[in-house]
Amino acid sequence: MKKLLLLVFVILFACQSDKKEKTNLKTQSIPQQILPPQPYFVDIKVNDVKLGKPAYGDWLFSHKENGQSFEQFVQTKHVVPTKEENIIYLQPIGKFNSLQVKQIELVRQYLQIFFQLETKVLNDVSNDIIPNRARRMGDMDQEQFLAGYILTDVLKKEKPDKGVALMAITEKDLYPKPEWNYVFGLASYRDKIAVSSMYRMQKEADFNLSLDRLLKICSHEIGHMFGLYHCIEANCVMNGTNSLIETDGHSIRLCSLCQRKLNSGFKYDNVKRLKELEKFFNENSLNEGSALMKKDLEKIKK
Repeated sequence: MKKLLLLVFVILFACQSDKKEKTNLKTQSIPQQILPPQPYFVDIKVNDVKLGKPAYGDWLFSHKENGQSFEQFVQTKHVVPTKEENIIYLQPIGKFNSLQVKQIELVRQYLQIFFQLETKVLNDVSNDIIPNRARRMGDMDQEQFLAGYILTDVLKKEKPDKGVALMAITEKDLYPKPEWNYVFGLASYRDKIAVSSMYRMQKEADFNLSLDRLLKICSHEIGHMFGLYHCIEANCVMNGTNSLIETDGHSIRLCSLCQRKLNSGFKYDNVKRLKELEKFFNENSLNEGSALMKKDLEKIKK
């Protein structure tokens, strides 16, 4: 566990970082000169919504983060796709009902659009892969899995073809260590692996709300794998969060700065990505996301 870089959602999603591990990542070369932002990023910046003053209980109220400029991003070692490693993989662990199976497929479709990288779902793995020593009963009599075991003893052994990121999705609740009640996710950025739980996302939530939460969590988590820090510039899917209420209030959209960071290594067509995201949100009745993409498209058409 000492080698793992924990992504611990404090009570829910609180992300932690280990700066030492970042030095081990496969990286893009650091450019000698940082060029001004492309017109696309300037155009959509007007749609960025500035964060308000943090209130008690908010992530930034208790975590005084410095953020990450574009210059800091490109000068920090981080994973970028290559011809040899350019596929995102999802590994379902557990026994999923029909609605959960549908959500996992929609997460796959979304991540493929969001990162403009091929995304595949591996065959389901049975819960039997988790031994008794990595299980316990939670405070609500729900079964919980030790998240770190899934990383070190399940995912780390997998080497999917051309994989650049591997995320497990489980229907069981997770815990990171005995003294913690639960977590939603855990990750090792160095090993490019992570696990997220659907369990609490779906409690007392309709299909679309739980899907919206999953899309935010998975894109946020994998965004970290590609070098994005928590965003403090605008309401953004890369904002840190302490609770489901705070998560629900955060945008599913990457702000203009975070989009610029991601695109710097990926070199995808920004407008194509935006149109595909709008189509996805429309087809799945995710109205807030659709409206955000429409606003960005309107700005770049002028």
